[in-house]
Amino acid sequence: MNRLTNKHIILGVSGSISAYKAPDIVRRLQDLGAQVKVILTEGGAKFITELSLQSISKNKVHRNLWDEDAKLGMGHIELAKWADAILIAPASANTVANITLGKADDLLSNVILANDTPLLIAPAMNLKMYQSHALQDNLSTLVSRRIIIIKPESGKQACGDIGIGRLAEPSSIAKQVASQFISTKLTGKKVLITLGATIEAIDPVRFISNHSSGKMGMALVNTCLEMGASVTCIYGNITTTLNAKSNNISIISAQQMYTKVMDSITGQDIFIACAAVSDFSVKNSNNQKIKKDGQNLTLELIPNKDILADVCKLKEKPICMGFAAETQNILKNAQKKLKNKGCDVIILNDVSKADFGFNMDENEVVFLSRNLNKKIAKNSKQKVAKKILEIFIKECL
Repeated sequence: MNRLTNKHIILGVSGSISAYKAPDIVRRLQDLGAQVKVILTEGGAKFITELSLQSISKNKVHRNLWDEDAKLGMGHIELAKWADAILIAPASANTVANITLGKADDLLSNVILANDTPLLIAPAMNLKMYQSHALQDNLSTLVSRRIIIIKPESGKQACGDIGIGRLAEPSSIAKQVASQFISTKLTGKKVLITLGATIEAIDPVRFISNHSSGKMGMALVNTCLEMGASVTCIYGNITTTLNAKSNNISIISAQQMYTKVMDSITGQDIFIACAAVSDFSVKNSNNQKIKKDGQNLTLELIPNKDILADVCKLKEKPICMGFAAETQNILKNAQKKLKNKGCDVIILNDVSKADFGFNMDENEVVFLSRNLNKKIAKNSKQKVAKKILEIFIKECL
């Protein structure tokens, strides 16, 4: 189970002979699903090269607080925002002291001060240095600040001494980083989610669409990512912000969404069809703007392909969740959709209400499966999404 799927980990490498283990730490974090960026201190660069860390992490190695390429010169802020956790391994006695004092004299210390996610420190040094009162006092102070200390191991050291102070094994370090995050049955699963409204052209200026904002779908994307899933997001017209951690694919029309879904569906564990897909498109849309001439205009509409139904017909289909936006006979219509499309779950959405649903920040839905009919009370779409997925995990995984 990849407990670090979608997690962004910053690895700080400071001046210790154990820095040679840093590439293996990067690999172990990657094995658990993490993306890793490395900050190499001046001392760390004495023991390991920037190129070796860049080759393993597949990301630029950061060293300079005053990086001219950083956005608005705020590289430390951007890195702090990017990180879900910071790991310092190896952490030298000097680095431990600087963190304890709250110093901000290099890139790593600035990122630490600008970040409020878990901070893990793996000391590595000579046994006398590790056992010193000053070092132990510093570690106690850090523990009181809820900073996680990854205890070093005992054994033969580079200097020839035998005792405690050796850097913990890379696999153990990676597991302790992973333990900071909640693991669910979605962790490591591949999820494909559609969201937003599709647009069907009448001419280059006019189109047929609907009021979907994509907010409900994006709440599901965000929650799946938080639960450790790998998410592909196929989105139409939206008024919400995308999550950079998902694989985001833009479309315009229902046909384009159909094509992208079918191109992406292989290997997916779960398909969530949250998009408000146009049921019809204009048969012969005009290449030029239609001019008003005082006469009636008749448009011939043809049905679009049913994305959810066709995914449900696949020989190796994923677990499928659809949404039913209804205005009348809502429960009957949603139950009919659940049966006719062959999906595992339908989320009934009453869009006739003025205070939740389309274009709103709140929603109220009903979770329908063959064995369950459960109302999820009105709440923020983010909280509704979390409740939907909690029930889904219990019922379907």
